[in-house]
Amino acid sequence: MPTAKIDPAPRQYPPFVTLIGRGDRRRAAAPAEATFDDIERWLFGEAAREDELLPLVESLIWRLVAVGLPLDRASLHVGTLHPQLLGFAWNWNSADGLCDEVRVAEGSLQTDAYLMNPLHRVIDHGETVVIDTAEPGARDRFRMVGDLIEAGIRHYVAMPLGAAGTYHNAITLATKDVAGFTDDQRAGLDRVLPIFALHVQRHIALRIAGNVLDIYLGGAAGGRVLAGTIKRGSGDAIRAVIWASDLRGFTDLADRLSGPEMTALLNAYFEQLAGAVMANGGEVLKFIGDGMLAVFPFSNDDEAAEAARDALAAAEQALDGLADINAAPPDDLAGIEGWQPLKTGIALHEGEVFFGNVGAPERLDFTVIGRAVNATSRVEALSKQVGRAILLTEPVASRIDRPFDDLGRHELRGLSEPIGIFSPTDP
Repeated sequence: MPTAKIDPAPRQYPPFVTLIGRGDRRRAAAPAEATFDDIERWLFGEAAREDELLPLVESLIWRLVAVGLPLDRASLHVGTLHPQLLGFAWNWNSADGLCDEVRVAEGSLQTDAYLMNPLHRVIDHGETVVIDTAEPGARDRFRMVGDLIEAGIRHYVAMPLGAAGTYHNAITLATKDVAGFTDDQRAGLDRVLPIFALHVQRHIALRIAGNVLDIYLGGAAGGRVLAGTIKRGSGDAIRAVIWASDLRGFTDLADRLSGPEMTALLNAYFEQLAGAVMANGGEVLKFIGDGMLAVFPFSNDDEAAEAARDALAAAEQALDGLADINAAPPDDLAGIEGWQPLKTGIALHEGEVFFGNVGAPERLDFTVIGRAVNATSRVEALSKQVGRAILLTEPVASRIDRPFDDLGRHELRGLSEPIGIFSPTDP
């Protein structure tokens, strides 16, 4: 299910930052009064049972307020292992009392907003940056000092909070108080922040594991593996509309194009097909050479009809995407000759499959297997003979209320009886 969008008001974020969560418990997130001893006990006890970082960060900040820190702004910044993300951040502001969780795109690394920000010094070099906005020349140090001054911030500190791979995590604290943070408050922070850093590392390690599993196995399979479904033979029988697709002319293209050129072409091709599947609620399970296997699971007839419609919508969206690439090749394909047009064959079939772990004891794969998967592959091969890009078997087509061309009944190896094959009627 897609996550509902959150209204960013009253916050504003640059294009490379996406709001994904918001904590609005405000003072209810922590006791009204606290000491650093109380925070330490919380970190060693109750905080360890928190399974999400947003409420953990929100609770810590409000506990620091309860201790008496004159906080007006605070943020946590962590890196992650993801091909498109730099990391995540949690931003708190006393003006509205909200704590926002955002994800930050990888492209932000090259922006002036990052390179001229104190966080660059902390995350990339592990430095601690302390700013008194009233000091002469403070504006010249970092571009964002002007924003701090406009917000009334007098003292700002950004410091490393543990490390994750190449980059350091970072925490920032800012106050409008002219006196800043007292020696006792700084000593208290030195006590509790290293403990908090361990919680952050634990949560980020789990998030990185989830990211990697989602990217390489898909969301459904990755979630099952992370939840402990890792034994060989473990899994479930599920019902699904199964997608099998194949790039036309792959062998000829592979013979003529270099490895980097073929990789660029496959990336552009799969971006359209996999993107269409995921945009319509499907789960991409596997890329095999130029082939792709996906499923649209369901548990009852109503869901089956929806899965069938979603699968067909994804197939048609994929064809539209390939048509766009053929008409206006992306920059990655510039200079590569003789690949146009990209064409595909897509088969949609329905059946029960086993969704789980198969393989050797020390090298497993999470996939779907079963007669329905084999049948889908054979229907896809049939698309070459009949000259249609999308083929639906009768069980799938019968669930969709729209006209189809009846291509007759065909015998497929592995099926006891011929099966009806249909294709979308050309508009």
